[in-house]
Amino acid sequence: MTVFNTIQGQLSVEVYETSAKGNKLEKITEFPKGKNSSVVKVLPDEKYQSILGFGGSFTESSAYLLNKVSKKTRDRILEAYFGEKGARYSLTRTHINSCDFSLSNYCYDYVEDDKELNHFSIEKDRDDIIPMIRDAMTKSKGGFKIISSPWTAPPWMKDNNDWRGGKLLPKYYDTWALYFLKYIEAYKAEGIDIWGVTVENEPLGNNNNWDSMHFSPGEMTDFVKNHLGKRLNSEGHQVKILGYDQNRGEELEKWVDVMYANQETSKYFDGAAVHWYASTYDWFPKSLQYAHKARPDKYIIQTEACVDAQVPRWKDDKWYWSKEAKDWGWNWAPEKDKYLHPKYAPVFRYGRDIIGCLNNWVNGWIDWNMVLDKQGGPNWFKNWCTAPVIVDTESDEVYFTPIYYVMLHFSKYIRPGAIRIGFENTDKNLMVTAAQNMDGSIAVIVLNQDLTTKYITLKLRNKKTTIAISGEAIQTIII
Repeated sequence: MTVFNTIQGQLSVEVYETSAKGNKLEKITEFPKGKNSSVVKVLPDEKYQSILGFGGSFTESSAYLLNKVSKKTRDRILEAYFGEKGARYSLTRTHINSCDFSLSNYCYDYVEDDKELNHFSIEKDRDDIIPMIRDAMTKSKGGFKIISSPWTAPPWMKDNNDWRGGKLLPKYYDTWALYFLKYIEAYKAEGIDIWGVTVENEPLGNNNNWDSMHFSPGEMTDFVKNHLGKRLNSEGHQVKILGYDQNRGEELEKWVDVMYANQETSKYFDGAAVHWYASTYDWFPKSLQYAHKARPDKYIIQTEACVDAQVPRWKDDKWYWSKEAKDWGWNWAPEKDKYLHPKYAPVFRYGRDIIGCLNNWVNGWIDWNMVLDKQGGPNWFKNWCTAPVIVDTESDEVYFTPIYYVMLHFSKYIRPGAIRIGFENTDKNLMVTAAQNMDGSIAVIVLNQDLTTKYITLKLRNKKTTIAISGEAIQTIII
């Protein structure tokens, strides 16, 4: 612990920095001297939402790759994500049936009109996803929560009999609710507890490109109220149910209006799940605030984010700090929304978004694939993306990208049960958030997107100290 002496009092802090100049969660004990420091005042008496955690997703693509590398490399990656010296991930996600980051389309019951699901089996997951989760469990000292999401029901349950698009036929609403129950119980039998489910990944659809199924807000609310929630409740399961599960913005507001219309519609919803793909820079505070005010007692959980539509840059740290990445909206967004999708620096997109979410009532933040290959896959649709960790299965090499270290700044130091607390910040160009952990420690996270070093006077009650953050850097300050 580094102690800085000041006129006002001593403030003991530890400072960790990741920067464009090469720091990777480096502990900083000496700072350059400078003038014109900004002031960040920490206000622990101002309390906001509780934090569930941070983490990534167990996809078939990631699990398949971990099966392809050596045991030593597999252990190294899982230790880096779940070990005490690593990211200590505490909130994760996986998929029910196949998703775009699967190697093929699959489900757990192929027998048409099997309403009682007598042929249901999770055998497909026993080769890859289940072993990955189990191995992660052995690395994790504090454990982690799992949220499971379906991309689609089996095609025989849908009005278009296809993996892509279409809607769940009303005659199978009860069967689809039973499907969730059987999945939860099957994983429980494998020693894996499912903490929560989302009703449907991206219910607004994705132009039928990959596994998907459409719901309107009313259809999803009806399904939860009369089928899924009722089924899980009657069987005594306490699994959380999250609605929506798509991008922040006006659509989120429309969905919470329907989900939370009254006690009957909302009683089985534990919260809303959101994604970040509506913009490369905007975290949509208005819609997050709207969702919180609609029901302050419900969760808001970010369940998916990634550097999408990009083949990973292999061992090229500089690229992750440069405004060169393009997302899906660069080409596909309608003209009126193009301004929301400029080129961006992946590191800053992650840092901005997580801080912006925390400052607007989000309880947890989950990244997408934990591991991808140098192509940005594998997956059946060839929907190449970038993950925090990239592997070369032929050479058994691993590349921990700079965004891996950005995730550590949050997941390692803001622990489950922490409370987001208030702060005052005099520099509008610095992004700041703060949380107090259950052990009393306070984590202050600062993002400096400017090119130059900035000086910060950090104040807590009657104590203060002055530190510096490098240009193009993120810092976690532990008080």
